[in-house]
Amino acid sequence: MEIKISSLLGNQQSLDGGSMFGNVPKALWSRWVDEDQQGRITLATRAMLVELGNTKILCETGIGNFFAPDMKKRFGVISDRHELLHSLEEISVHPDEIDYVILSHLHFDHAGGLLNSFQEGQPISLGFKNAVIVVGHEAFERSKNPHMRDRASFIPGLSELLVSSGRLKVLTPNEKHLGKFSQIEFVYTNGHTPGHTHVLLSSGSRKIFFAGDLVPGTAWVHLPVTMGYDRYAEQVINEKQNIYQRALDENWEFFYTHDLKYCSSKIELKDQKKFVPIHEKIAMTRELFSA
Repeated sequence: MEIKISSLLGNQQSLDGGSMFGNVPKALWSRWVDEDQQGRITLATRAMLVELGNTKILCETGIGNFFAPDMKKRFGVISDRHELLHSLEEISVHPDEIDYVILSHLHFDHAGGLLNSFQEGQPISLGFKNAVIVVGHEAFERSKNPHMRDRASFIPGLSELLVSSGRLKVLTPNEKHLGKFSQIEFVYTNGHTPGHTHVLLSSGSRKIFFAGDLVPGTAWVHLPVTMGYDRYAEQVINEKQNIYQRALDENWEFFYTHDLKYCSSKIELKDQKKFVPIHEKIAMTRELFSA
């Protein structure tokens, strides 16, 4: 079966740099990324489109354009249009052609693009009308009853909307594959948020790992670098270390949701002490993954 992958940009977002780099001092993280006068850094929200023959699978949807103007300003969302839809249009894919949307978790910067653009006086509504929405069990349960610490990261009413749509597929705990598609393996982590669900796409010897918020971009590859938004920073580090070992053994590529410049890279252990990104790619457009 022919497999193609594309990187698709959604709406960008400006967030506080200190929050994005946890306990990394500003004197250090400010060397890696540019900041504005308010100390915010610009982040991509990037999706990965996997075309398995005639089946189109979208890994995440970015932040989208669902926020009301005041909330959009508060959360630093850039652009007044739904950028992911325009990215799809650029490669001649209509949203109605998407068969599956796989969400690593339901934080608004990963799931907001599921929703149609904001309209004054109208409730939130789902787009991608023919897609099965795939969410991990723990991630979905968290969205229904979030902790006070991360309640603001979820979209009120989204979990109920997904259930009522009749298009929601909640993965059973430890479910490993997407139905008949053995090329799609699910890998679970919990340090950032419970039930964080990663896609590992495999064909022959080639593998690409949708890193989600475990490794948001190249600046977070180094093991000690975590986010202030992580539920358990130490667990994130342990999970990264375990995944990196498998990645080195199997020569994985990592796909990044939030890196402003790069959509993917491989990693290597430099001088036996530090993991670093190598072979970075800026974009992929229907790149032939296998034949």
